Amino acid sequence: MSSLRRQWISDRAFKLFKKVLPPLSATEKEAMEAGTVWWDAELFSGKPNFATLHHYPKPKLSDEEQAFIDNQVVTLLGMLDDYQIVKKDRDLPPQVWDFLAKERFFSLIIGKEYGGREFSALANSTIVSMIATRSISAAVTVMVPNSLGPGELLTHYGTQEQKEYWLPRLANGKDIPCFALTGPEAGSDAGGIPDEGVVCYGQHNGEKVLGIRLNWNKRYITLAPVATVLGLAFKLNDPDGLLGDKKALGITCALIPASHTGVEIGERHDPLGLAFMNGPTRGKDVFIPIDWLIGGAEYAGKGWRMLVECLSAGRGISLPALGTAIGHLTARTTGAYGYVRKQFGLSIGRFEGVSEAMGRIGGLTYLLEATRTLTTTALDLKEKPGIVTAIAKYHMTEMARTILNDAMDIHAGRAIQDGPMNYLSTHYLGMPVAITVEGANILTRNLMIFGQGATRCHPYVLQEMACAEETDSERAAAQFDTLLFAHIKHALSNGLGALGAALTGTRFTRVAMSGPTQQYYRDITRLSQALAVSADVAMLTLGGELKRKETISARLGDALSYLYMASAALKKYEDDGRQQGDLDFVHYSVQHCLHHAAASLNQAYRNFPAKWVGRSVQALLFPLGNHYHEPSDTLSINIAKALMVPSAQRDRLTHLCYIGKESYIGKESYIGKEGYLGQQAESVNAPLQHVALIEQAFVAMYAIQPLERKMIKAAQEGVVDKKGPLKIRLQQALEAQVLTQTEVEKIQQADALRYRAIQVDHFSHDFTEVRTDGEASPPLTSVA
Repeated sequence: MSSLRRQWISDRAFKLFKKVLPPLSATEKEAMEAGTVWWDAELFSGKPNFATLHHYPKPKLSDEEQAFIDNQVVTLLGMLDDYQIVKKDRDLPPQVWDFLAKERFFSLIIGKEYGGREFSALANSTIVSMIATRSISAAVTVMVPNSLGPGELLTHYGTQEQKEYWLPRLANGKDIPCFALTGPEAGSDAGGIPDEGVVCYGQHNGEKVLGIRLNWNKRYITLAPVATVLGLAFKLNDPDGLLGDKKALGITCALIPASHTGVEIGERHDPLGLAFMNGPTRGKDVFIPIDWLIGGAEYAGKGWRMLVECLSAGRGISLPALGTAIGHLTARTTGAYGYVRKQFGLSIGRFEGVSEAMGRIGGLTYLLEATRTLTTTALDLKEKPGIVTAIAKYHMTEMARTILNDAMDIHAGRAIQDGPMNYLSTHYLGMPVAITVEGANILTRNLMIFGQGATRCHPYVLQEMACAEETDSERAAAQFDTLLFAHIKHALSNGLGALGAALTGTRFTRVAMSGPTQQYYRDITRLSQALAVSADVAMLTLGGELKRKETISARLGDALSYLYMASAALKKYEDDGRQQGDLDFVHYSVQHCLHHAAASLNQAYRNFPAKWVGRSVQALLFPLGNHYHEPSDTLSINIAKALMVPSAQRDRLTHLCYIGKESYIGKESYIGKEGYLGQQAESVNAPLQHVALIEQAFVAMYAIQPLERKMIKAAQEGVVDKKGPLKIRLQQALEAQVLTQTEVEKIQQADALRYRAIQVDHFSHDFTEVRTDGEASPPLTSVA
């Protein structure tokens, strides 16, 4: 029976499989084999085990990490004046550079045996996020040495001698690192870098040694203008066979002191006006000894594998941290601004159109935080999940772009007039930086997530590909026969399961969860089955052509991504103890993901080259149509309301946003440990950090709600004018004993803060002097 099956089915299928198998370049193969799969593989299987998801450890900072955040990080935040940094100095202040070095902010990932802090991925992400809510320029300065670069590469691949020399110097800030990978001809296609090195003999320290003669021209290198040590990626050739028989060794990484003869460094780019150090580096006929290769001669030609395995820090920690920071900052400030800014006598956050955008900000902020913590959990479990981190990088930076646009829209003129009062402008300029680096988002979405995920995460395809490369044809055919029929069984099971779930509304889909989120686990299972079937059909019908059908690949990747993020939201809800106040945010996050996952699959079907294939798959998996909808208006309005109420829930949602607690603000006021709510400045005109100002105005205005209701009731009774100058109306209320003198003063103080908080900066004609209308007395306005 087995021989007949092979003769008539599997052997023929094997020949066809090898024929349609897309050719892989050496760099693609290395990228495919690097790293690990994680929860993404569960989602791709069609049968995700949610017990596995919830058994992943709850994200938690250690006591040491929390102490560092409470002390060093908070101190740093109080030292930063982003307007001064970006608009005037175009650099961090010298005392900030010194503080970063002294407190080892550049060595968060370096081992303690070398003087580093050796923090978790969660702590690294949390620190960068908190700094980013205050200053993108400072956050980028901190994140780069703790991302892809010399520190990480040395830790994983350096020789013992290299580690002992360089890591302590990087840990204590004596050396500032940068890593030069991209250039004018090679950005996202890092494998196409033109920079070359040739193995040869040359002079070093007066001796003839084996080494490499290098030529490079790099661009867009963060920290390059101030770096003292340069990490460099280049293609290495060995024409004389000095290292072995292979002539073209491939991408290689070296570590070169910036002071070395021939190294050109120090010039700056201008990344959209932000102040982090970014610039070019060049070298012509630069000779370095062979032991300057990271890992030594043994790692010559292994640089691409090294880089791919280490990219997870940049993609999974640093850039998602920037996206999360945008969420925390915009949710906190937009909720406050939506309450204190009034039109037609009503807080603008109460208008449904504004509520829709505010609801999106709040819902996506919850999703950002959930995705951040689930992704860092994978990294802290010592996984190297290339697909998961690519998902985080792409979708979290795109979500940040969406909610930042919403925040700008709601703030309107308050957001587009630059100056010290504006807490959104530099973040708006900074988002394109996160979008483009560590693999531009278009590349990440169209080529990486599904392009690698379909093979890496599938339970059988990678093994089937291995069979195609097996030299023992008989053994390969036998293995393929076993895999093929297991694959067929897997596909049939998922297809029938998805069809049954679609026809019954997932009523009979078993999940080991209960409560208000139970249905979401069923829906994720159904869409997981649909994704698995869709991927099999795409690979079967398109074969090697799928590699070039980037939009199909992108949409299937989107489906995987949204299922991953929905899982993250559900895990966060469980990890946080099923907080009742978070349910609206959970509903919004998961419904948003399910809608976009299903929509992405249906878009893929509609765009299949063979229309009948797309229609057939759609009829099988969505026979009754796509009934996954965007979150309702009611959800958006509920979330908008939650953002406009001082509460523990709002604090949890935006806990990474720097407000100004325990920090000197300007030169005159100090906000103590009990917080700005308990210690208001002596004068409403005392300088406050810009986020603290809008927050203080919000809390003050919220506190006078009962007094405003008294005024409204008195106006309805004809005791107080319904409209008119606030000063006159308050005097009427005082005379009619509607309000006491103390209550009148409380309203006046709150309204003065409100008026100051909604101002924008203006300048002298030559921009040498900053002025703010908020320093003057507030106009006569209506309380109602």
